[in-house]
Amino acid sequence: MNPILKVTNADYVRDYVLCLSFNDGTKKMVDFWPLAQKGICVKLQDKDYFRNFTLDPFSVDWSNEIGFAPEYLYEIGTTE
Repeated sequence: MNPILKVTNADYVRDYVLCLSFNDGTKKMVDFWPLAQKGICVKLQDKDYFRNFTLDPFSVDWSNEIGFAPEYLYEIGTTE
């Protein structure tokens, strides 16, 4: 049985990229720019807003308005 995937740490890297650490020990670079093109996610285009993220119990969160499933972030993230 696999544990529930969680983001355990997030660091701002540059532009719209965060380095995310997951509870399985993996680190992934996630570029949020493609996600910031639609709907409420356009708020992420404001770099001050983007850099003001927090971690909720499972993932990255912006003002309790925008969040993504950790599994999705894991899937779209790249290892560098």
